[in-house]
Amino acid sequence: MMMKTNLKKELALAMVAGLLTGSVGYASPALVERESLNQVALLQSLAQGYFGGTVTVKDMRSLGDTGIGTFEGLNGEMIMLDGTVYQALGDGRVVVADNKVAVPYATVTYFDNDLSVPLKDVRDKAAFEAILDEEVRKSGENSFYMIKLHTVFSSVLFRSEYGSQKPYPTLVEALKGKQTEFTAQNIKGTLVGLYCPNYMGGLNTPGWHFHFISDDKKQGGHILELSLKEGTVELDKTDKFTMILHNDPQFHQMNLAKDMSKDIKSAEHDTQSDMNKED
Repeated sequence: MMMKTNLKKELALAMVAGLLTGSVGYASPALVERESLNQVALLQSLAQGYFGGTVTVKDMRSLGDTGIGTFEGLNGEMIMLDGTVYQALGDGRVVVADNKVAVPYATVTYFDNDLSVPLKDVRDKAAFEAILDEEVRKSGENSFYMIKLHTVFSSVLFRSEYGSQKPYPTLVEALKGKQTEFTAQNIKGTLVGLYCPNYMGGLNTPGWHFHFISDDKKQGGHILELSLKEGTVELDKTDKFTMILHNDPQFHQMNLAKDMSKDIKSAEHDTQSDMNKED
């Protein structure tokens, strides 16, 4: 394990009051706190079927340069990398997301490499998570971590989904009918991932969540499985958290204390065939 030895991060003024409205007061990158994980809404609201939003892709680009999420209507998977927001569509294509598109859920930050961990012969996603979990145990399990891994993946299974129309179904029901899955071998690309500590069960999901985009920006989505021969994963340890809530009345009518952990676990890990077996 290699660790950055000098300056942690240069902090700037946080426009928290404006950010919390979810619709006005978005700051320029120079005024956003680099050391904060910025989350739009809750994974629980997405799981219940809130696929709308008042936050836009343009807003997201003022809150960070790296992250994951989705788009209005659950229309594909978001990969934010080096300040560009990519949209992995249900048909497998990747496009640069339009600034005007609404975002129902996302987590982004300004990425600074705090820790680097070399990888060797990672056979599957479970093994990859075990390596990351060990580093998190050493570095602080109650912090947030955004990660990046640029390498040649021996194999990667990833999914995206076609968008849904109003009235929106729940997240799992939408994925059952519209999830598409793709397998690539010996593909060079970047994994962007998020770790949330275990106390985040009511706002997100504890543990790891990974998205992928190929170097040619033609393939990408939510990672279901992976393997790789070697690489170096970079971790951005983050100790501040900002939640940005929608001002849509429909959002505020939701019971966000409802336990959606089973649905979230299914959405994170299950293939479409796995989901349909549960019926």
